[in-house]
Amino acid sequence: MSNAFLALIWWVIPAGALIGALGYVLWVTQFKDRYETKTSRSVDQFQRFQGAFSQAQVVTVDDGENANNGKERKDHPQRGEGK
Repeated sequence: MSNAFLALIWWVIPAGALIGALGYVLWVTQFKDRYETKTSRSVDQFQRFQGAFSQAQVVTVDDGENANNGKERKDHPQRGEGK
């Protein structure tokens, strides 16, 4: 390896680490609060969405097809019966 390449590595790696550290400090001081409030707002909305299912009542709909007053229908076999 050439000396110029080795010298470049010794400057690029610390410079990249410094830029990364400054970017992290900037993110923590400026943007983290906004990011966390949006995240907690989203989590709260999802929890309310889940809670709606636990509060909902189960409704059974009878379309009248099976409402024959307890009498068996002989003309139509039930599902699973022989043809």
